[in-house]
Amino acid sequence: MHEAFYLDWHPTWFNCCLKTVPSATSPSKVHHYLGWVPRFLITTYLASMAPQKPPKVVLFDIGGVCVLSPMQGILDFERKHKIPESWINCAIRHNSPNGYWQRLERGEIKMDADFFKGFTSDLHNRDAWEEFHSSFKNGKRKLKDVANPTQLGDQVSLKAEAADSKPTDDDRGAQSSQSNPKPSNNAQNNERPSLSKVAKDTTIGDPVSLESEDVVESSSDKSESNPTSAPKVTESIVAPSSSNSSLLPLPQIDGESLFWTMMSASRHPDPYIFPALKTLFKQFPRPNLGALSNTVIYPPDHPYSNPSRSSSSPNNDKSKKFFFNPRELFDVYIGSADVGMRKPARDIYELAIKTLDEFDRKQGGSGVKGEDIVFLDDIGENLKTGKSVGMRTIRVQLGKTWRAVKELEGVLGVKLMDERTRRAKL
Repeated sequence: MHEAFYLDWHPTWFNCCLKTVPSATSPSKVHHYLGWVPRFLITTYLASMAPQKPPKVVLFDIGGVCVLSPMQGILDFERKHKIPESWINCAIRHNSPNGYWQRLERGEIKMDADFFKGFTSDLHNRDAWEEFHSSFKNGKRKLKDVANPTQLGDQVSLKAEAADSKPTDDDRGAQSSQSNPKPSNNAQNNERPSLSKVAKDTTIGDPVSLESEDVVESSSDKSESNPTSAPKVTESIVAPSSSNSSLLPLPQIDGESLFWTMMSASRHPDPYIFPALKTLFKQFPRPNLGALSNTVIYPPDHPYSNPSRSSSSPNNDKSKKFFFNPRELFDVYIGSADVGMRKPARDIYELAIKTLDEFDRKQGGSGVKGEDIVFLDDIGENLKTGKSVGMRTIRVQLGKTWRAVKELEGVLGVKLMDERTRRAKL
């Protein structure tokens, strides 16, 4: 049985075993006293107890880590229109590695009318729909097995990568949908911006905000960030059921509306990791800071294409603001669309190590190897590749990002959360 089972479920038993070992015994001799204990368990325990040198680099993903996950926009889109949860993930994954989404993140195609047309087509792949539907009808696979979100890159599905409990309101950047009224246009400037104000009709004509799932905007309004017509969600369907004898209608989704819903969601900082990043950036001495993220390139005339336009901009149009310029907080920034590679492919990790090594040597350091890096990401497949190149990894759970901050504090030996947050969460 896997060693994690013993360590997780039999700590008392294993501690009793360790008490039979003389206190002055060197690690290499422990096996002689515990010959009846599975050897792999002893090796695993000793490895976990061995002191680790502090990392030279902290490497962050962006979407779902430093900023709120665009996946929330997908989930809201699906729930609002009774589209089976995770169908969109399944459709995008089905076209990997050369679907329009993946090609955009590698910078192979432009974000233009042809992309949105192709992305919409990918969302209407009948083979993918039949696979998705039959998996439930035959009871062969669970939803999380169908909707593997790793092909999306930065997104993480609540179904596929669920934490052990639902996100809190603070973690989602949300407020109760039962008590929130429609956001007022006269909100004060010092209030936290509502995503509904950011997204407006760049989403689905009746956008679902991270702050309120009850907000419904008029489809006749126009948005400056995405001046498209009302979306084309024409089918109202329910989740696949084993009682269905025939294939349900394929949901008709406007890919452009969906895309802007996702992008709008990621315009807000994560309430725990982003403050921790800013705190770490200001410390001296500190490890080198890097970003490794699957990204897209916006058209030059689009408001989102200017990351330097921060929330402190005098422009009052919040849909045109971004809360920070990613390149200002990282010593090394690697975006997939800029380098023609994307996670979880191994080549972009090797490029990250090479770039971080070069940066460290220019600063007078001795260089960087994979084992000198601790990598934070919200997708298991991305972390798996990170481990394969030697990185230490921290899993960022959707709805529990504060746990990743706590773990990073332990790795670095520094405090990154303010006392108020620490008292509330620890």
